[in-house]
Amino acid sequence: MSVSSSKEVILKKIRKALTESTPLPFPQSEGTSSMFQPSQKDLEIQFAEELNKLQGRFAFCLSIAELCQQLNNLIAGKNWTHIFCNEPALKQALATGGFTGFSATTTLENCDASITTCESLVARTGSIVLSSASQSGRTASVYAPVHICIAYTRQLVYDIKDALQAIKEKYGSSLPSLISFAAGPSRTADIEKTLVTGVHGPKEVYVFLIDQP
Repeated sequence: MSVSSSKEVILKKIRKALTESTPLPFPQSEGTSSMFQPSQKDLEIQFAEELNKLQGRFAFCLSIAELCQQLNNLIAGKNWTHIFCNEPALKQALATGGFTGFSATTTLENCDASITTCESLVARTGSIVLSSASQSGRTASVYAPVHICIAYTRQLVYDIKDALQAIKEKYGSSLPSLISFAAGPSRTADIEKTLVTGVHGPKEVYVFLIDQP
């Protein structure tokens, strides 16, 4: 089959472009600085404000004991009876602190809420950074109707690039196969511009931040 001259010219240009690298026109503008500058607020305050805008719930705790007390109050007030957690170290810490919400018969399929840790919290966007490398895996934070995230103040970062850099430093060349950013409850307005929550993930998201210098 014959190829038209104009098409052949285009193909030659594509082949040339693939074999010869083209330098970036503005190399100093590629990832060397952030267009977002940190505000004067503390990261805890900024994260709480941004999470609240995204319909998430935030609580600050001075210790594990205070965290467990707030968790017990939350679960009692919501009448939840099945709380799922797939992280042994977290379950042990909560049990030691006085949390009584776990049941031996609870699974992810029948739970009222799941409790997980996270990689970090992004203050600028109010996002929770999760990865498949955690013991909770890919599903615990999205399959349950309510997601409760436990984090420490040392995990707070300002921007997304800071969160990604922390993951690179933590895992090196063995990066997790999934890194996700959860920004409050799942929601969509695809149908008639009406906002609906809990369509493809949890209807409620709670972040408990523990003070840890």
